[in-house]
Amino acid sequence: MRFLVTGGAGFIGSAVVRFLINETAHNVLNVDKLTYAGNLESLASVSASDRYSFAQVDICDRESLAKTFAEFKPDFVMHLAAESHVDRSIDGPGDFINTNIVGTYQMLEVARKYYGGLSGEAKAAFRFHHISTDEVYGSLGAEGLFTETSRYEPNSPYSASKASSDHLVRSWRETFGLPTIVTNCSNNYGPFHFPEKLIPLVILNALDGKPLPVYGKGNQVRDWLYVEDHARALYKVVTEGEVGETYNIGGHNEKQNIEVVKTLCALLEELAPQKPAGLARYEDLITYVADRPGHDQRYAIDASKIESELGWSPQETFESGMRKTVEWYLSNRSWWQHVLDGSYQRERLGLSE
Repeated sequence: MRFLVTGGAGFIGSAVVRFLINETAHNVLNVDKLTYAGNLESLASVSASDRYSFAQVDICDRESLAKTFAEFKPDFVMHLAAESHVDRSIDGPGDFINTNIVGTYQMLEVARKYYGGLSGEAKAAFRFHHISTDEVYGSLGAEGLFTETSRYEPNSPYSASKASSDHLVRSWRETFGLPTIVTNCSNNYGPFHFPEKLIPLVILNALDGKPLPVYGKGNQVRDWLYVEDHARALYKVVTEGEVGETYNIGGHNEKQNIEVVKTLCALLEELAPQKPAGLARYEDLITYVADRPGHDQRYAIDASKIESELGWSPQETFESGMRKTVEWYLSNRSWWQHVLDGSYQRERLGLSE
């Protein structure tokens, strides 16, 4: 089969592409604009495969998208291309509106017209899989879990833009009959993660002896999902899921942010004991900073639907996944050093008034 993956040079997208090439016999077209977080080096291990190809296309460019669809003739579309960092959405909401909402609209329109031209088995097999986030549901209290029927209550420009794109996907199915599926996932972590996000930022700052910024008191709770577990889940959904359904994907790993940071410090004490000069413990670098505006207190996913209906469950525990992540960053300095040589210098984002 032929898989068109948007955002395939990003963090989750590249994990999906690597999975498809390494674990299946399918053909993959990676469609990516290559913005600041898109990195083809994340695909170096599969780029030589004759089943992999790449097209540098902006999902907001309908004409280029239509040409790409016509030439590749996908059986499955996995739409991951998105602006994804909450802090950046506070500093510059416009990019999130354009990419996540307008870009998804253009994808849906191109897919609808492409689907309309299919017939027989090709039409019956086609799926448009939209990959979204649990942040569309807003913030949980101390108890409870997000389910597929939870009310949408987005609190940041990022989550609002993803909620909007979810609604567009639903409406294109209901109105135009496009066979769509939606997934909403919890926080991903693992190899090839752009270092503006919490886990890679903490690892790299610690190795340099720089402060480890913790928002507020660090008691915000997130459910952590190892990115390669997520890639397996997404493949399950697009190939076996029911059209029109939503599936929540979580890792069963609810942790306070401060717990995550202290876990990373403990792993670095073991795996990277040679600290920067003058540093006694990595935990001494923890620095509490002003919380970001509209910071959701708690996310937690009920993933029982995908587990019972499709037979997926995460393979990694929080402990095993975090260890693999730290080991990967320690062993792949060239990858993240090339990232840091660019425009992002680990500055604080998301402080706009």
